[in-house]
Amino acid sequence: MKSPEFESVAPARLVPIGVFAALSVLSPLVSAHEDMSKPVITKETKKDKKGKDVPYMYIDGVKVHEVDTSKQALPPVVTPGEGPGAPPSDAIVLFDGSEKAFKENWTDKGGKPSRWKVVDGALESVKKAGYLQSKEKFGSCQLHIEWAAPANVKGEGQGRGNSGVFLMGMYEVQVLDSFENPTYADGQASALYGRKKPLVNASRKPGEWQSYDIVFQRPLFDKDGKVTRRATFTVLHNGVLVQNHSVLSGGTGWDGPHSASEYKAHADKLPLSLQDHGNPVRFRNVWLRELED
Repeated sequence: MKSPEFESVAPARLVPIGVFAALSVLSPLVSAHEDMSKPVITKETKKDKKGKDVPYMYIDGVKVHEVDTSKQALPPVVTPGEGPGAPPSDAIVLFDGSEKAFKENWTDKGGKPSRWKVVDGALESVKKAGYLQSKEKFGSCQLHIEWAAPANVKGEGQGRGNSGVFLMGMYEVQVLDSFENPTYADGQASALYGRKKPLVNASRKPGEWQSYDIVFQRPLFDKDGKVTRRATFTVLHNGVLVQNHSVLSGGTGWDGPHSASEYKAHADKLPLSLQDHGNPVRFRNVWLRELED
């Protein structure tokens, strides 16, 4: 089905996979201060064949430039997507534009078929249909998702093109038409809602496709439910860095007009969710790569 809410536009220019892949190995940040004890680096001096002293360095017990693959294994091969934004070979593709992918991978919050619809190869939010959530559950991950706010502009501030991408169903990267649409800084597009404003506003015009590339490290909790490592986000909005390994200081849930929710212990893996906020926002090309904690 076609909708007059959207323009037919060329795909957004997205950050190349090769550039973004380098971000996917970022180590988790435990506090505001770097742990300088890791990795463990040792040094020694050995004689070469000519009797000359040669320095040797070991990082976590592995010699620098080690060629013995039994001691320093080569990384696995991943084939990049054919073009910018295309899923690499190890990605879990949650939506490829088809009705089949929608029905196989997504439900409403109650686990029943969602009333969201597929329009022109995109998922479109339906007013009062509720959140859309993935059937599969995830923790730390690299997520790629593209979205577009309606070209037919209605409302202002938080009432204009509002939705959200919720990692683990609870940590929100805000979706909003923030093109020449002032609102509070920690509620505009690519904000960690209520917690962290983006570095810049990289929004495209209403109706144009936009991209989020997100590296998310989930929070960790001890047996008593206390946070031992806070969640972190690195976010590129249309290829522009807007969250630079940002530490999430607490939850992003609504807790009144001037307050956000706190951390609450939860499972290691939970569904990815997309928000129905009453605006017909569209999403496409949704894929992710699971990351180690």
